[in-house]
Amino acid sequence: MNKPAEIKFGTDGWRAIIADTYTLTNVMRVAEGTAQWMKDNSMNKVVVGHDCRFGGPMFSKATAEVFSAYGIEVYRASDYVSTPMVSYGVVNAKADLGVVITASHNPPSYNGFKLKSKFGGPSVPADIAAVEASIPEYSRFAAGEITVNTSLIHEIDLEEIYYQKVMDSFDIKGIATSGINLAYDAMYGAGQRVLHRILPKAKLLHCDENPGFHGQAPEPIGRNLNELSRFIQDSDVSYVGLATDGDADRIGLFDEHGKFVDSHHILLLLLYYLAVEKNMTGDVIVTFSVTEKMKKLADQLGLKTTVTKIGFKYIAELMLEQDVLVGGEESGGLAVKGFIPERDGIWIGLTIMEFMAKSGKRLHELVSMIHERVGSFDFDRDDLHLDEEKKQAVIARCQTGGIDNIGDLVVKDTDDIDGYKFFFETEGEWVMIRPSGTEPVLRVYAQAANSTRVREILDTTHAFFQQ
Repeated sequence: MNKPAEIKFGTDGWRAIIADTYTLTNVMRVAEGTAQWMKDNSMNKVVVGHDCRFGGPMFSKATAEVFSAYGIEVYRASDYVSTPMVSYGVVNAKADLGVVITASHNPPSYNGFKLKSKFGGPSVPADIAAVEASIPEYSRFAAGEITVNTSLIHEIDLEEIYYQKVMDSFDIKGIATSGINLAYDAMYGAGQRVLHRILPKAKLLHCDENPGFHGQAPEPIGRNLNELSRFIQDSDVSYVGLATDGDADRIGLFDEHGKFVDSHHILLLLLYYLAVEKNMTGDVIVTFSVTEKMKKLADQLGLKTTVTKIGFKYIAELMLEQDVLVGGEESGGLAVKGFIPERDGIWIGLTIMEFMAKSGKRLHELVSMIHERVGSFDFDRDDLHLDEEKKQAVIARCQTGGIDNIGDLVVKDTDDIDGYKFFFETEGEWVMIRPSGTEPVLRVYAQAANSTRVREILDTTHAFFQQ
């Protein structure tokens, strides 16, 4: 018999290619390891949901059945839901754990298995490691040694629970009557139905079920959202654009000119709105790849900033320990005070639209206002699909240190909290190199005063490390 596949949890859960490592049997193994860990820690209630990916209903059903076989009470969403719906559902149902069958923003060939804590955010790294260590080599459930207990499996309407929370938390009427026209791109993901319920007049793009996402990785970054950008640019009506990823926990935004507004700017807008306009307080938590201008604005507002490793789970862990006002990462996963410690693309989008409605300003005007506070800047990221040997060679060169220049760019300072960040002589210019924790790619990030300079830095960095 072949040795079973080794299952490892990455930055945000276990992810693998469907029908390769991501099989029904391996999902059962992960579910059994999770169930055993729950039993070992006197936990007996779990919420299970799936997004729009291929096989979601089958994998979530199998997961629920495994939990029931271990004597754990299961509340399962019968239809697709977003990750934030599951996370909030855990809190609302007073469950011990949440499981989401999703690979989030990854390409359509992937699926995954996310763990959510009883507080409504990602499980902390120590718990994830303990679950990983509990995964058996073989599935007792698949072998028929234990069987489903249907009396322990209940259906739950997670979308309705989430919808009511949103309607109670935002001035939806104020947004709807403010003159803001929203164009929403669900990227065929799990936000498509609820956003239409919240704002029925929104222009909808890719809001139908397509388990293959039309061949596109459902990641809400600029280059994946050209159709949304063109729609805004070509329209006679002034639109703001919102996009969410496959499980709707990440956000992408476009201003009224069809220009992409990256997560760094969204974080700055959130911080300003909550601290200045709503007079709220709390710490600022950002991951290593986020602009240092967040600290600059936080310092102006007298707020403490903490920088973590890449991965929202590190932010969520601190949100349980500290009074956090805003937390977020470059990849579009952002959270704010007043909700659960969880990323939520729709929640964050509504927060920005509420800011627009209350201020009477368009999105590009709000961004200009932020630039007046911290200085203008632009940002971009390249995802390089390199073979493992080349990827490791780049990382080894960074680890060796002693890089005084990258091409004609003089390195003034370096940092290696999680990856390798090189700060250049010109203030506000840097490049960062880090392998992805969920995909076989090397990420190269850059910041500078404008998009042309960002592209120059990225191209110079690629050339340097290919020498």
